[in-house]
Amino acid sequence: RVPGAHQHGWDESLYADGAPAADAPGEGSGHRRGGPRKRAKRGRRRVLKWVAAVVSLLIIGTAGAGYAYYRHLNANIKKDALNLGESAAPKPKANAAGQTPMNILLIGSDGRDTKENQKLGGAKSTFGGVPLADVQMLLHVSADRSNMSVVSMPRDTLVKIPKCTDKKGKVYAASTGVHLTNESLGRGGPGCTVATWESVTNIHIDHFMMIDFAGVVSMADAIGGVPVCVDANVHSRDRNGHGSGLKLTKGNHNIKGVQALQWLRTRYGFEDGTDLGRAEAQHQYMSSMVRQLRKGTKLSNPGQLMDLAEAATNALTVDDGPDGIGSVKKLYDLAEDLKKVPTKRITMTTMPNVYSQLQGFQGKVEPKPVDAEKLWSMVRDDIPLDGKPAQNKSVQKVSEDPAAAPGDTGVLVHNGTGTDGQLAAKGRATAVASALNAAGYTKAKSDKTLDPRDKTVITFPSAELEGDAQALAKSLGIPLSSVKKSTDVSGVTLTVGADWRTGSTYPKTAQDDKTPDSARALNGDEVKCMKIQPGYSF
Repeated sequence: RVPGAHQHGWDESLYADGAPAADAPGEGSGHRRGGPRKRAKRGRRRVLKWVAAVVSLLIIGTAGAGYAYYRHLNANIKKDALNLGESAAPKPKANAAGQTPMNILLIGSDGRDTKENQKLGGAKSTFGGVPLADVQMLLHVSADRSNMSVVSMPRDTLVKIPKCTDKKGKVYAASTGVHLTNESLGRGGPGCTVATWESVTNIHIDHFMMIDFAGVVSMADAIGGVPVCVDANVHSRDRNGHGSGLKLTKGNHNIKGVQALQWLRTRYGFEDGTDLGRAEAQHQYMSSMVRQLRKGTKLSNPGQLMDLAEAATNALTVDDGPDGIGSVKKLYDLAEDLKKVPTKRITMTTMPNVYSQLQGFQGKVEPKPVDAEKLWSMVRDDIPLDGKPAQNKSVQKVSEDPAAAPGDTGVLVHNGTGTDGQLAAKGRATAVASALNAAGYTKAKSDKTLDPRDKTVITFPSAELEGDAQALAKSLGIPLSSVKKSTDVSGVTLTVGADWRTGSTYPKTAQDDKTPDSARALNGDEVKCMKIQPGYSF
């Protein structure tokens, strides 16, 4: 028997409820001072501190659990293939410290294929039907773990779904027209939702976590509720019976169980009554959950912890395989990594969108031109959405190392314009190198290296060349945020990205690193009340 407590915390999946956990007291008697009991107290304090540091949606851990129970919890976790598509977005490159960003797709399924889910409501015609990915959020954790971004894609977004092949070999042909993004889940499972996201955003996804209705309720009950606020009385129900049924009076409430599910599913009654308002409510819920967990936890006895452990592991479906997160230990390790991000550096956003003008798709949305791609580009380039530097110390600080004269600075130019399905612009590296020669960088030269990049970047291998790299950036009008240290180069290297396919002058407007206002950014420390839609108050 292994002494100690079973400690379990969990995040939520999209429209699920997040969960924390505390350590249960150790057992035993007759301990001497400074012995196991004192160590157990220190251990409990450490665990509680860990719980308070849990971020956003993902937390499952175990400490000191008996091996048999550990195996039982592992068996609870459901697993599925990560990507059912034929191609994947390129993995991001490591920074100079060898760190890479991490992307996790959080999926909420509306499947009503179990008695537990059917008891929670919905039309009987949907029972046993094809599940929909009614909530989809991309959780992006920066390479240095200093910040985190959450991007929602409204379930009513029109996209083209790629070809997907499920684990049994059944093929779902690529869509010829547009479909709602939530339909991707019914084409083989969560791996097709992952494939769809990668196709739309060109962002590599490392893991997914999925939960259903019953999982939302069980997790909400296990953690004791999450504080929310509404700016007026609300009842999400119209004369035709549409709505989640959520009924709250004006002000603050602690919601859990079915009420938490209602909050996360409410559309009628929030803001303009669309899926955009629902996404805002989900963001507020998750931000509040994070703040609540930082204050501590009410889970202080073994019974509550056991309930939480069972609820968390039974609720989850995650990616399998050798690199997957399909075990308690791997989820615990993931949580240890995620807890490094402070709440104030968590930014929640919604994909910029516009209402579709396509015939038959009134009320549905499409990615907003320019703004949506800009947001995806910022995520791909690991640029924080809160407008702050990636690290505690600004990565854009001007180097104290004096720059050499342009004529004494060697510059190697690469062609990185071949992205988003486009062929590389022919002769681009040569053209830019020639422009640099004319500007005084007489040692600039091109080579045949093709290094696809969405945005132009200048890299340098060591501190003594940082000043040279920054001086080059200044001469071209490239922001210092695009000057990065890299062990992949041997000298100052300019990689001309897809944002500079033509011309000898760098297009400065392409390098605005401010999150689009249309993404509706919400900071993790921001406390807000949901605006109630006229006609749904009482």
